Amino acid sequence: MAESVERARHWRYAELPGVDLLRARYVRKTFVRHTHEHFVIAAVADGVEVFHHGGGDRSAGPGSLALINPDTPHTGRAGVPEGWRYGAVYPSPEVVAGIAAETTTLRGTPGFVRPVLDDPYTVRLVHRVLGAADEGDALAADTLLRVAVTRLLRLNGGPLPRREIRTAGARTAARARAVLEERMTCPPSLQALAEELGTSPFALLRAFRDAYGMPPHTWLTDARVRRARGLLDAGTPPAEAAAAVGFTDQPHLNRHFARIVGVPPGAYQRERKNVQDAATGLLLPCEAWENR
Repeated sequence: MAESVERARHWRYAELPGVDLLRARYVRKTFVRHTHEHFVIAAVADGVEVFHHGGGDRSAGPGSLALINPDTPHTGRAGVPEGWRYGAVYPSPEVVAGIAAETTTLRGTPGFVRPVLDDPYTVRLVHRVLGAADEGDALAADTLLRVAVTRLLRLNGGPLPRREIRTAGARTAARARAVLEERMTCPPSLQALAEELGTSPFALLRAFRDAYGMPPHTWLTDARVRRARGLLDAGTPPAEAAAAVGFTDQPHLNRHFARIVGVPPGAYQRERKNVQDAATGLLLPCEAWENR
């Protein structure tokens, strides 16, 4: 009988600054359309993940990697009844750019060309990064991450296309996004937003989808969760974070947060606190050596 227990850990390791880490098994989990500020390098160990990306569904099975560039809308769900098990690293654009500048000939802002790459060797590397981070082996974790990112950029790397706002619709969408960012806790209706920007609701909806890959209300939920993550990272209690970003209460934050990040906000914040404790020396076994 196939295992049906879902579990996930989303954490940071103080010795890998600018990188988030995830180890998970999902069966019924569905990720709604969302984006990440960081790159996604997801290494599938078992099962199949299906995710919508670039206008179509993509599948990543055992030995494959799902590779998502920053600010790229995508979803996620199981592609087989038994779900999928994977490990992921989320390096920041600055981390990837630094590695690319040192180890590749890529010019411009580096990124991934194809969203799925069949490469069992790098899948193993990603899982070894997670294992080293779990064991507190900073030298191995840092080395393996750099080797994995370098290999992926050499196999599947290229400059990210620049997103230039040229059309009137794109400019309207950018203005709408600015309004939603400013009024996140009390956003206008689509009708009111369109009137404020001098357009019609459906014209605004089309322009926003073309520019950002999702309708305004979906983008707003994604932006609220992203801002809530920053507040949780800073130690804000989940209930206060929910109110600060415009969710009606903590259960609403819990639901949307788990559908985008993959874990509840409380579990997410507990892992952050562990990293902060380590950074202040409470969990560092090397402290005595460094103070000699």
